[in-house]
Formats: sequence, structure tokens, C-alpha cells
Amino acid sequence: MIKLNFSYNFIIALEALKQNKLRSLLTSLGIICGTASVIAMLAIGKGAEKEIMEKMAILGTNNIIIKTVDPKAEEKNAKTSTTSTEQSKETEKFTPGLTLEDAKAIKSIIPLVDYVSPEITIENTALRNSLTHKIVTCGVTSDYLKANNIKISEGREFIEQDFTKSAPVCIIGDKVRARLFPKDNPLNKSLKCGDVWLRVVGIARNRGYTESGLTALDLRDFDNDVYTPINTVLLRFVNRDVVTKSDIGGSRSSGNIIILEDGTTEIVNNNQLDRLIVRVKDSKNVMKITPIIKRIMERRHNGVKDFEVVVPELLLKQEKETRRIFNIVLAVIASISLIVGGIGIMNIMLASVLERTKEIGIRKAVGAKKRDILEQFLFEAVVISLSGGVIGIIVGIAGSYVIQLATDIKTVVTIGSPLLAFFVSIAVGIIFGILPARKASNEIVIDLLRYE
Repeated sequence: MIKLNFSYNFIIALEALKQNKLRSLLTSLGIICGTASVIAMLAIGKGAEKEIMEKMAILGTNNIIIKTVDPKAEEKNAKTSTTSTEQSKETEKFTPGLTLEDAKAIKSIIPLVDYVSPEITIENTALRNSLTHKIVTCGVTSDYLKANNIKISEGREFIEQDFTKSAPVCIIGDKVRARLFPKDNPLNKSLKCGDVWLRVVGIARNRGYTESGLTALDLRDFDNDVYTPINTVLLRFVNRDVVTKSDIGGSRSSGNIIILEDGTTEIVNNNQLDRLIVRVKDSKNVMKITPIIKRIMERRHNGVKDFEVVVPELLLKQEKETRRIFNIVLAVIASISLIVGGIGIMNIMLASVLERTKEIGIRKAVGAKKRDILEQFLFEAVVISLSGGVIGIIVGIAGSYVIQLATDIKTVVTIGSPLLAFFVSIAVGIIFGILPARKASNEIVIDLLRYE
């Protein structure tokens, strides 16, 4: 009997809503906006979390990066930020630049360091038959592939002989393979990088990172790289640590400042390396080791700030905190929309109770109990809220994909987001519908029948 009444009250509620379709739809607009906001908020939050995890995979939480600083920018900053002559002269101290000796020093002095991976990058053009492609030739060690999570899909990694013999071999990125070897297997075939021929011994797996994500991390596209042993680059390409007569041009040299014959100065890049990746054995020691590395580098470079020490873990934590604040703002907006939608439902249901006093009186007169009237109006509120929630879920999912297509914000819609939005819309209907339903169920039959 209770189940029958329950179903009957639900049917009556649906019939009442069918008679006022437009009003029901307008009432649910607030719930639609709120639910769509919840879906979009969760999608953006999940997308941000996934992006941060990808960045962690690229940079590594155990890594400390030492980068060279643009000498021209450093000289300009020194001139604008210092006023005394003595401070100005500090920038003219001799510095050997970033070299392999720095890597050896860090590894030998700090026992908590697992390995130090040097990197040299040269922008040039790769040539194979009649095909050309702009690439970055990277002189690396075997540790570099581990530090940057670079996996080999075909072929092999570098072996000890490749480094001892400065062998003209390389591992190519997936985009290089697709551009220069569209139909052939590149293994054991040669390509020309700049003026040097290199034999392909391996193909790096496609990493599929977005351009915006790499730009935010100040990284290049790894899929467009050609990796070769660092000894090969120093012997066959260029060794910037070696100063020749043509480099100096018959003029005096002071560190990275070249004094020309006419008295003018020119700043050149005399860093043997472009970057060092220091791999710490335990991520807990990263923040302890960072200041030690800075002191070692300052002493080796005579106090000249021609390098920068970057802690990826710290950058990612800062980004994560920024994204968290952004998600909180979105959650507040979504909550306000849901509250406004709930208030709209309550307002309409209260007005509906006043409009249908005679209907309520007749139902009570023919035997309907307080519970029946309560269920009827509560069902109406829940159905309005739930229908708005379903529409909001559809709008939210579609909106999440539109956001990703229209902007650089990555969104990920999981099954949990629609489920959460579904139950939230039901909860809003119950919370904001209970007051009008109780008001209707507590009315006295005589007063209801007498009301015109």
C-alpha cells in the first residue's frame, strides 16, 4: 500500500510539471548552470592534475637543473642594477662558463648525487636524400635519457664505445623519423646534421607533450631532437670551451667579454655546455643540496652569475598551489549557482502551493495523508532539480571539450564528475523542496476548501 501511494504521488507530481513545462524549465536554469559549472570545474581540475603529473615525468622530482644565463642579458642587468664602478667591474671577472668539469666537481663533492647529466644543444638542419627538417642536435650521455624519461621504441641506447670513440651515431625523435624517414626504417641509415653525418642506432618513443606545456617549463620539443654522444659533439661539431685565434680575432679576452681592436666589446657564449641535470638519490634531499650546488658553482665561476639553478619540484609545487586556488574559485562560483537555483526552486514551489490550495484540500478531503502531500510536492522539486542536473551534465561535458579546443587549458571528464553532479542536483531538490512540501502538507482541510 505504501509502495502504491509512493508511485501514485510521483505520477501526480509529473502531471503537475507537465502542465507547466516552461515554468519548470526556467526554474531549473539555476541548477543547469550550477551543475555545468561543477562538471567544468572538476574537468579543469583533473586536467591540471594530469598536466602536473606529465610535467613531473618530464622534469623529475629528483632533478636539479643548472642552466646557462644569457651573457648579454646578464650584462644589461648588471649595468641597470649597479651604480658603483666596483660593482660594475664584477661582471668582467673571468668565468670558464658551464663545463664538463662542473659536472665532475658536483658529482665528486656531493655523495647524495646519483649522477650529473650534461647537455649541449645545437640548432641546425637535418638532411636525408632530398628531405630537410629543422632539428636540435643534442650532445648527451646515457644518463640524460634516464633523467628526461626518454624511452627507446626501436633500436638501442648509446653504449660505452659510442662515447670512447666519439662515434658518429644518433638516436632520433619520433617527429624526425616521420619527416625524414616517412616510408623507410631509419635504423642503421645515415642523416646529415649540419655538416656531420650520423648513423641512426635508435628511435625515441613519441612523448606527445603539448607545445604550451613545454613552453611553460622552458623546454623544447623532445620529439624533434637528434641525440648523439656528447664526445661526438665536442669532437665533430663544436667545442665552445676551446678558444682559437679566430675566436679572439687578435684581441684581448676577459672571461666571456671580447675586447675588439677598435676598443668596443662583444659578449660571446663560451659555455662548453648548455645545461646540467643533477639527479639526487632521494627527493627529500633536493632542497638541502640546492644551496650547496650554488656555492660550488659560484666558486668555480669566480662569483660570476652566468648560471641559474632551477628546482623543478619547487616550480611544480607553486603551480599546483596556483591551480588549487583557481579550482577553489570555480567551486565557489558553482556553489553560488546551485544555491541560487535551489532558492529559485523553493520560490516557485511556495508559489505553487498557494496556487493549488483547492487541489490540496480536495486530495486531503478524499483521504490523502500529510505524507502523500509532502511526497507530491517534494517529488516536484526533486524532478525539477534532477532534470536541470541532467541537462547541466550534458552542457558541462560539452563545455569542457569546448574549453579544451578553444584554449590551452587541458580538461579531463571522468565518470565520477557526472555522478557527483547527479547526486548534488537530487540533494538540492530535497533541501530546497522540503519547506514548500511541509507547508503544503500542514495545511488544514477546512481552510483549504474554503479558500478561493
